[in-house]
Amino acid sequence: MSVPAPSFCRLHPPAIVCPLGSELPQIRDALFSGRDGLQQSDRFTPDMPQMLGYVDSALPDITLWPVHERSRNNALLSLALDRLMPQIDQYRDSHPEARIAVVMGTSTSGIGEAEQAINQLDKNGDWPEEFHYSNQELGAPALFIKKRANLQGPAYTISTACTSSARALASAQRLLQANLCDAVITGGADSLCGLTIQGFRSLEAVSDSQCRPFGQDRNGINLGEAAVLFLMTAEPGGMQLLGYGESSDAHHISAPAPDGHGASAAMQAAIDMAGLKPEDVGYVNLHGTATRLNDSMEATAMQRIFGSSVLCSSTKTLTGHTLGACGALEAAFCWLALESGQLPAQQADYKIDPKLPSLNLTRGGKWEGDTAMSNSYAFGGNNIALLIKRSS
Repeated sequence: MSVPAPSFCRLHPPAIVCPLGSELPQIRDALFSGRDGLQQSDRFTPDMPQMLGYVDSALPDITLWPVHERSRNNALLSLALDRLMPQIDQYRDSHPEARIAVVMGTSTSGIGEAEQAINQLDKNGDWPEEFHYSNQELGAPALFIKKRANLQGPAYTISTACTSSARALASAQRLLQANLCDAVITGGADSLCGLTIQGFRSLEAVSDSQCRPFGQDRNGINLGEAAVLFLMTAEPGGMQLLGYGESSDAHHISAPAPDGHGASAAMQAAIDMAGLKPEDVGYVNLHGTATRLNDSMEATAMQRIFGSSVLCSSTKTLTGHTLGACGALEAAFCWLALESGQLPAQQADYKIDPKLPSLNLTRGGKWEGDTAMSNSYAFGGNNIALLIKRSS
């Protein structure tokens, strides 16, 4: 006798490690008061200070770990997992561990450790003893979480650049709805390193000051890092991942389609999957990177779906662009907005670009909505929108 597939997809309280902190009360306060976690630092690029959103919370001492687990990515994930373990332990008291999966998203994995190892190889002619090649494998985050949490279900990682962790949430929902598991530990992580920073600088996509999403004088991103984990279960109540929409317009390897057709297709698909109308969405967390092309494209796509009515903001002025972690991070910010009845303001002490289609950029404050969307876009024209609803 087959068991019917569940129709619910509950997102339990997230565990977040990001530039705003590593405790939910601290992060909630920063998010809704507009206190950013950006700072000038040459930590990853000696003698070349950058405006970065790096995590300065105390992280585990990775030198005590097996060599194949020693990465900053895993250190961020380990701290997030510590925050989530009470939820996991409570859930598996009544569910088999083989029915709990892990789906993660990352774009860089442990590439920072590979960078350091190659530098030593170039300098000294030998590999450092503390480096293991598997640190940089894209599957490493999911395997790390599975081992540390002592789970027995399937575990895999999705890597689609800056949509990675948002797509991980969508993939986790598919596992639940296919009845392949009862719960999923899902989210993502990306950590800063010199290679990532210099790569974006080579694209002339990095701002030396705080980024200005949708600003008239916007000139690039601030890079950041984060780890975010959710326990997702096939249960009613709480916050539900109501729908998602995915598209790939393949316009260009690193530039979005100017007319935003792929982005708007993803938003509409999420709305359709949820059985809603655009006017049912109360808030949109914009991808809002503060590059010339992304913001123009996203404003155009938003206008096509919502007109100028829906409240929206980009939170990258607070955290920087956390790359493969940003989809899960900004979904978590939507979760907090729904739980708190507040919206994160668009931090804009600058002039909004009058040439862009008009957006209803919120100044924050109390909010009575029950449905929020999070947009993420990536290289190669990779687009996703997530819809989260607070149960009545």
